[in-house]
Amino acid sequence: MEFSFSYYIGLAGIMVFTISGATAALEHKEHHHDVFSVFFTGFITAIGGGTLRDITLGNYPVSWVKDENILWAIFVGFLLVILLPKFVTKLRNELFLFDTLGIGIYTVLGTRIALDHGVNAFAAALLGMISAIFGGVIRDTLMNEVPFIFRKEIYATACLAGSILYLILNEWECQANLNLIVSASLIVIIRLIAVRLNLGLPKLKIF
Repeated sequence: MEFSFSYYIGLAGIMVFTISGATAALEHKEHHHDVFSVFFTGFITAIGGGTLRDITLGNYPVSWVKDENILWAIFVGFLLVILLPKFVTKLRNELFLFDTLGIGIYTVLGTRIALDHGVNAFAAALLGMISAIFGGVIRDTLMNEVPFIFRKEIYATACLAGSILYLILNEWECQANLNLIVSASLIVIIRLIAVRLNLGLPKLKIF
């Protein structure tokens, strides 16, 4: 079977989200985490957003059920956390690497999958964003923390910007792989700049 560039990028996104969830569990000081709980947190972080997207689109069986390579990507990500915990944690903390790469990849691929199922552009953009952020929402909820989308940092907005760029370039018939790289890169750049400079959207006030 032949796999496309975007397919392998998707597996990479699965792996980095697994690492993100598993390291969050390892670093959490309020709870004791055994091997299973660390694996489960990584697993649910990796598949949460994609599962919700597939259910919304009526895409059954959902992706991780019908494609065993997704489960292998999750397993590899989990092994990296278990075997190289200090190295992985250092990368995650200093470069925001795994969350940032994960949301960039997931947003664009989620948008593409939604378009392939014939939804309108607005719905595709939202489903792309949901694909990227929902696993993290579940992860933070399991860790008893406020999810990123409710914090000051620019998070979901970066995903939406990348999704919209993907839709625009797709409409202009940009080459698919180039579109994927450019749109995902925009999300990564916005996210890293926002974190480094402590940028956020204006807070709404009710009068």
